[in-house]
Amino acid sequence: MSKAAEVEDVYAAIEESARLLDVPCSREKVWPILTAFAPFEGGIIFSASAGERHAGDLDLTIQVPRRVGDPYAHALENGLIAGTDHPVGTLLSDLAAHCSVNEYLIDFGVVGGFNKVYVHFPRDLQGVSKLAGIPSMPAAVAENADFFARHGLDDVAMIAIDYRHRTTNLYFPLPEGIEQKTVVSMLRDLGLPEPDEQVLDSVRKTFRVYATLGWDSSRIERISFARSLDLPVVSARVEPEIERFVTGTPYTYPGERFSISIVKWSPDGEWFNVGSYYQFGPLQWEVLMKILT
Repeated sequence: MSKAAEVEDVYAAIEESARLLDVPCSREKVWPILTAFAPFEGGIIFSASAGERHAGDLDLTIQVPRRVGDPYAHALENGLIAGTDHPVGTLLSDLAAHCSVNEYLIDFGVVGGFNKVYVHFPRDLQGVSKLAGIPSMPAAVAENADFFARHGLDDVAMIAIDYRHRTTNLYFPLPEGIEQKTVVSMLRDLGLPEPDEQVLDSVRKTFRVYATLGWDSSRIERISFARSLDLPVVSARVEPEIERFVTGTPYTYPGERFSISIVKWSPDGEWFNVGSYYQFGPLQWEVLMKILT
């Protein structure tokens, strides 16, 4: 398949998914990002957030092809994001110098544009203390080391760098799930209300928890719990178009569509994000199979 045909196929899937969400999709905005990061050698994930304050966009996570060495520099060169002298602009290169990175992924919104780079290193898990010592890492990582240790969050498999919001996410794999009392303790320590019983029971099957931190504050801005899609819990708490999206997006592999649901908590409240895999990368499939089988 030619590069142009491949990009066209992915763009058609994006348009279809955006229609399910009633989100406007502009070829003029999306096409430059797709062509900059083609060919699509690995995973592609569609995702969306529920709730008035968080909805209104369709997000794409795309594995960066081997031809692109530094996805942040590549995004700058292609005019997808503006440069900055903030530490967020050097974190990717600092991570690459300290970790054995297995793959990179990018995240962009069809409305909002280029957002993030994911640095994925599941074969070389990093401890919080080592990550805290990386020069451009937010000081909040070190300042919350005791919180992570107290709740059994020891090893990090992936870091997301959000260039628009100037935050970073630390992703902790939990192949055995998480105990309800641990979730309650985490939320209590962060000054957040305890969830209702149905959500709390659902969160037990979390395979990844991630914390959002920034450079301007020592606090954990958001805590999120990801699991395979729990449609009954999600359906009762989101707009109809979110359920329509997560059960109707196109996908390219045999068998049933694989989707996830994420519950997020911050001082602003609780909300849900859902994701649907359009295409798997080999490493993503390997990691998920270890967790879900």
